[in-house]
Amino acid sequence: MSDAVPVAAAEMAAAGFSRIALGLEYKGARYRGFQRQSANVPSIQGYLEAALSKVAGGAPVSILCAGRTDASVHSSGQVVHFDTTVERSLHAWIMGANMNLPNDISVTWAKVMPAHFHARFSAMARRYRYVIYNDPIRPAHMAEEVTWNHRPLDVARMREASQALVGTHDFSAFRATRCQAKSPVKTVHHLQLIEHGRFIVLDIRANAFLHHMVRNIAGVLMTIGAGERPPEWAREVLERGDRHSGGVTAHPYGLYLVQVDYPEEFELPPRYLGPHFLSGLPDVRQP
Repeated sequence: MSDAVPVAAAEMAAAGFSRIALGLEYKGARYRGFQRQSANVPSIQGYLEAALSKVAGGAPVSILCAGRTDASVHSSGQVVHFDTTVERSLHAWIMGANMNLPNDISVTWAKVMPAHFHARFSAMARRYRYVIYNDPIRPAHMAEEVTWNHRPLDVARMREASQALVGTHDFSAFRATRCQAKSPVKTVHHLQLIEHGRFIVLDIRANAFLHHMVRNIAGVLMTIGAGERPPEWAREVLERGDRHSGGVTAHPYGLYLVQVDYPEEFELPPRYLGPHFLSGLPDVRQP
């Protein structure tokens, strides 16, 4: 472990507070997204802050996350942090939170961090998996955890099309109209299509993502895979820079935030890439 982390943690302890990072996984189907909203709207943030506040003996806890997922979007690798003056063991933060959380939200790890760590702004890259269940019959199981596509999809065509999106590009054609990002230029480090039984997994890692970017990419690739457009269409959509030319936004059910990358100095606990039913898939990340 680097010397900077324990020294910074000791300095915060001397100042009377600690910064705690947590790993988080959740099924987003019944939530209106990660971000806390009004009191009557269920959110991941709202439930987690309430649970952590109970562990803290009633002291209010406010969290910040690596990425605010949308309604019905899941995560197996979300990272959050919070500051607290309450002293608890890391085990107590994990188990105490989980005792007070719904069954579809779980804290997976906890770690004391230095003051300069920030769950969002310290992140170097984020990784998503979009899971498509490709079968003519709708699935009775996991219906809210995968996106069902009844049309036969040609994965080779999807792979060919996907390579046009790798690298640094203006992704205006793949951003939602209400996206608030300052710049549409993002760098996609890898974009892979993996076949796993009836599943087709779109695995994508980038320095950052625009609102609905992954779902819009998935929509374009599924349209190409179904034979409705040629593989060259993905590049054409990208170069036009017009959201209206990019087809339908894919459903949120199959989308998972699976990993957030940080500088090595923070040494966050390793965990398998999710979702859990795909934990045996290889890490396809490229250098």
